[in-house]
Amino acid sequence: MTATLTRTKPDRYKWIALSNTTLGMLMATIDGSIVIISLPAIFRGIGLDPLAPGNIGYLLWMIMGYLLVSAVLVVALGRLGDMFGRVRMYNLGFLIFALASVALSFDPFHAGAGAMWLICWRIVQAFGGAMLTANSAAILTDAFPARQRGMALGINQITALAGQFLGLLLGGLLAAIDWRAVFWVSVPVGVVGTVWSYRSLRETGERHRSPVDWLGNVTFAAGTLLILASMTYGIQPYGGHPTGWTSPRVLGGIGLGVLLLVAFVVVESRIAHPMFRLGLFKVRAFAAGNLAALLVSIARGGMQFMLIIWLQGIWLPLHGYRFEDTPLWAGIFMLPLTAGFLIAGPISGYLSDRFGARLFSTTGLLLVAAGFLGLLLIPIDFPYPLFAALLVLSGLGQGMFSAPNTSAIMSSVPANQRGVASGMRATFQNAGTSLSIGVFFSLMVVGLAHALPQTLTSGLAAQGVPHDVAGSVASLPPVSTLFAAFLGSNPVAHLLEPYGVLQSLPPANATTLTGHEFFPNLIAQPFHDGLVVVFGAATLMTLLAAVASASRGRHVRQV
Repeated sequence: MTATLTRTKPDRYKWIALSNTTLGMLMATIDGSIVIISLPAIFRGIGLDPLAPGNIGYLLWMIMGYLLVSAVLVVALGRLGDMFGRVRMYNLGFLIFALASVALSFDPFHAGAGAMWLICWRIVQAFGGAMLTANSAAILTDAFPARQRGMALGINQITALAGQFLGLLLGGLLAAIDWRAVFWVSVPVGVVGTVWSYRSLRETGERHRSPVDWLGNVTFAAGTLLILASMTYGIQPYGGHPTGWTSPRVLGGIGLGVLLLVAFVVVESRIAHPMFRLGLFKVRAFAAGNLAALLVSIARGGMQFMLIIWLQGIWLPLHGYRFEDTPLWAGIFMLPLTAGFLIAGPISGYLSDRFGARLFSTTGLLLVAAGFLGLLLIPIDFPYPLFAALLVLSGLGQGMFSAPNTSAIMSSVPANQRGVASGMRATFQNAGTSLSIGVFFSLMVVGLAHALPQTLTSGLAAQGVPHDVAGSVASLPPVSTLFAAFLGSNPVAHLLEPYGVLQSLPPANATTLTGHEFFPNLIAQPFHDGLVVVFGAATLMTLLAAVASASRGRHVRQV
């Protein structure tokens, strides 16, 4: 009887751990992307014009603040989980996340102050989300035997990735009801998840107490933060240039960040109890898996943002959708990507437990690369069934890669270092998403800067806008045009408003300028030129990730 209870309790506990950590990961990743679609409604709700030049920083930090904290803190929080208990850190993360969600939904301010309230509490929310992300994979690795670990981590990881795209759909649905509902949705889930985790989860892994590596924590956090924050300002115009990459502020921030990370590596190689276990990179499966995850994360982040711009700014308006409705429909039309994740992730995770991670993860990356090539080759005004098929292909490939890759990484490290390994894995993934914004938005802005001014000048002049006004509008930094497409907004009326010319034009011309098709047709070719560069770079990154994945070795030691 006692032997039976001993066998069944651990078996039941592992499913409880999987259910709770999957809920936590789903909530954390949904909230990472939910504001992307709902930003127009949020800014309208607090009375702030997101396309005004001085407000673009607010817009970027609403997105980037969450990603920055997630990228910077997960290693330290995973290390603290190894020292003081992974479940303890995870439970505290659930509590912080729930409290921040409540504060976000009760923003008492307006305009810039309202935006700062949201940005600050989003950072607090990200701190709680980082505690969930850093320790969930380690909790599952402790709870599940090696023969089922890939399946469990696959479900957890694919749910997290799917949450990024479900957040886009939920953002569109909830923003149509009330902008505060975007934050309300996390409150009941956070409260229930917090109570459930405190009551049901328990420590089953090894603890490894050691002194806190304060110098390593500070140099890593400061260096990473400086680089990623500087990239945020690199997207914005500076000194007559379309981007800010020539700004001393940006170059100095990146340079100092790199120096701090070099100092971090030196510190970690000499200290007795480092935060970042550099020795883990001697494990081939760990090093190759993380390199592949970083490259794929950059490519996936670029794809996510470019697809949103493509759908909201061009394809949906050309097919008769109002600009105000495009955020919701963009989320709906991207569902095939999520479906591919959900189908391939658990299956490939289960099969990788039997046949190894290399075959599935490498094949998945080749499918992702094929999806990128397909998106690069189809026309801007594509037939949707073809577009949906390419999204399913990409989703299947990413699902095939993510679950086995996560399992291989976590299974390749000693049991007492699973928390820090989980944090390191999450750092590469989150840093890749942050880097993708700076890299791909910059590529797109530079591409638009070459083609858009002439296109915009000729298009406006053809509708009767005076040449001097058309030239002045066309000379404005293209970042506002890009963000208008990103937010599903028609900026023509916004750009022409200071000149007061719309009222003097014939009604038919004014209607054309502010209608569904003028702006999408105007930016379609310049955007496509930029899209070729962006998806070409993403394809190359994915192929390099496939090479890294194939080099991991045939078998991974199951610890």
